[in-house]
Amino acid sequence: MKPVIGIPGNILTNFSPRYNSLPVTYTPHGFVEGLHAAGALPVVFPISSEENARQYVKSVDAILLAGGQDVSPLTYGEEPHLKLEETSLERDKFEMAVIKEAWAENKPVLAICRGLQIFNVAFGGTLYQDVSLYPKLGVQHVQVSTPETAAHSVTLEEDSWLGQLYGKKANVNSYHHQAIKKLADGLRPVGWSNDGLIEAFESSDDKHITVGVQWHPELMIHNSDAAQGLFDAYVQTVIDWKNKQA
Repeated sequence: MKPVIGIPGNILTNFSPRYNSLPVTYTPHGFVEGLHAAGALPVVFPISSEENARQYVKSVDAILLAGGQDVSPLTYGEEPHLKLEETSLERDKFEMAVIKEAWAENKPVLAICRGLQIFNVAFGGTLYQDVSLYPKLGVQHVQVSTPETAAHSVTLEEDSWLGQLYGKKANVNSYHHQAIKKLADGLRPVGWSNDGLIEAFESSDDKHITVGVQWHPELMIHNSDAAQGLFDAYVQTVIDWKNKQA
């Protein structure tokens, strides 16, 4: 049986002039492609009540957290900065409930871009509401080049899951204007951009399997073996974890 990976979805409106204002539940297709190619079955969770998170998590083997809107600063006790962009508090609350349920059940989680940020916030971390607020900013974190093009390097801890996959350095794309400020307890930083921002984390204990990356491998899978390799390695990790539970 192929592992089933749950992806909390997003809501899109005004996606077509013909269907103006018709809400659509979706996830970016790169995640679907990457997981299919890795031998998994992705399933999209529509945004729902926090009470439904437990049943959604129980229905799958693992979770992938996708990108999207800014995380609302109300979730970590701050007022919105002038540079804050679109938020969805409903999505934030549902995803945090999914995250906490997956953590409680020790189910593997791969968190990408916004996913890394909301996971951090779910356990008490905070964010820079805009990277311009980071005092040591020196790297283009919102790249101008095309999505499949690597924009900057990330230095990785060699003993980490990501370090074993990529090595000491990874060249990644970058589309984030928010970033980790304070890292939550239970997580350890394993990747940094050259200006010192945390670009990757993993769970700090042996009980949980959590990997977060600030970049977008789903946009590079057709041009980068390393990008598809991240999905391949994650799915294999889920398979190994699932076999241990049997």
